[in-house]
Amino acid sequence: MCLTKMANSSQKIVYKLVLTGGPCGGKTTGQSRLSTFFENLGWKVFRVPETATVLLSGGIKFVDLSPDEAMKFQENLLKTMIQIENTFFELGRTCQRNCLIICDRGAMDASAFISKEKWEAMLNANNWNSVELRDNRYNHIVHMVSAANGAEDFYSTEEHACRSEGVELARELDYNAAAAWIGHPYFDVIDNSTDFDKKMNRLLACVCQRVGLDTGDRLNVNSKKRKFLVKPPLLPDAEFPPFQDFDVVHNYLQSDVRKAQVRLRKRGQKGHWSYIHTVRKFHPTNGQSVEVRTQLTHRDYLNMLPQRDDAHFTIFKKRRCFIYNNQYYQLDIYRQPTHPRCRGLVLLETYSGMYDQDALLASLPKFLTIEKEVTGDPAYSMYNLSLKEDWKTSTKYYSGSEGQTKCMNGHSTEKANGHIRNGHTEKVNGHDAKANGHGAKVIGHTYSKISSIGGDRNGYHKENGFGHINGDVTDADYNMKNTKARSPKIHKKDAVKV
Repeated sequence: MCLTKMANSSQKIVYKLVLTGGPCGGKTTGQSRLSTFFENLGWKVFRVPETATVLLSGGIKFVDLSPDEAMKFQENLLKTMIQIENTFFELGRTCQRNCLIICDRGAMDASAFISKEKWEAMLNANNWNSVELRDNRYNHIVHMVSAANGAEDFYSTEEHACRSEGVELARELDYNAAAAWIGHPYFDVIDNSTDFDKKMNRLLACVCQRVGLDTGDRLNVNSKKRKFLVKPPLLPDAEFPPFQDFDVVHNYLQSDVRKAQVRLRKRGQKGHWSYIHTVRKFHPTNGQSVEVRTQLTHRDYLNMLPQRDDAHFTIFKKRRCFIYNNQYYQLDIYRQPTHPRCRGLVLLETYSGMYDQDALLASLPKFLTIEKEVTGDPAYSMYNLSLKEDWKTSTKYYSGSEGQTKCMNGHSTEKANGHIRNGHTEKVNGHDAKANGHGAKVIGHTYSKISSIGGDRNGYHKENGFGHINGDVTDADYNMKNTKARSPKIHKKDAVKV
């Protein structure tokens, strides 16, 4: 199958992807990143739920089953999985757009939990075969290596109702899950040899490469989020390359957790919405932040809305996503009603590995008027932009210093994005904001773990430390402790590490 040819042709693509791996490997966060990324490109994305989690959440305890019961359970699980997947595959077939179908585990994962003999007996009893279940059913398999294998400090089972494995068992399950898929023609392993954000970028780059999408250097492992202030008015739509527009609504929620930012986001087109719950928590000693993002149902979203923090305005944006010179961009256009400081505010975001400032500015879209780069500037964090209080007197303004909010009236020095600002007044979108942190260390070297509702539980994310998360897919400069991964022992010809 020539996927590059498929992506570059006019033929509609239905791409069936399996995300597999051991516990705490990044599958949930990976699904969210992939969904948002491909939706921004105009694709339809379906997410097939993990069948085992659906069944086990009903009270089944696999360890309590007898060998015969375990085999029958796996057989029924596989039958259920196939039927659920077929429903989504049929929807993809009839969809008018390019379609990405992300399966949270796939048919061969069942073989990792029973003996080879029982697996073969199950296949024979149901007239199944491994070639159809493994090679022909899915376009691509990506194995997300468990944090228990190379990132042990970040392995966690907290608040995950169906996860109780210790580190050693998690490693064994991780290896078995990888071994189950060996032989698939498009099988990639994403290990823990980099920090978590780069791990997610490697996942995105791997899938895009297989599909045949050119993403420029946005997904390069050395790429970092860059943010620019754009001067309105914008040129007419006809002057833009092909784009997708989304309505985005952010609400910050009240939080009982000290030094935590919690928010809801809904994002949609033509009245159809997706919902995300984000918890961003700051490390108590070094100010670095960790984040967990969770996909919500419409009902969950409505149930959480009453928890809105009255100290913040609701943020309304139009988000325009487009590709210019093989580089992927997001243009956030702030809308009313909001604080006067946001009126006319337009911010451009991208990922780039380009370190030459002049070269970077020269590469930006020519049809936009770029005023300046504001990467890491707390005055352009969404958290601060949404505050109802005046920044000069606010005790909630987040300066990026040690994970704390700072009042803007002092006279200390703040180090942000490599530059020193000595308490001078700075014009931000036509309004004065006095910046004055306390020698803030922006990029730190210590990390933390958190968990949240229904989240991935990887919990080893880390952001720039400026209290803003404007990107669709947690576009920030995370840093996880680099540890040499002990990846599954898979022959090089069978798995490609990206």
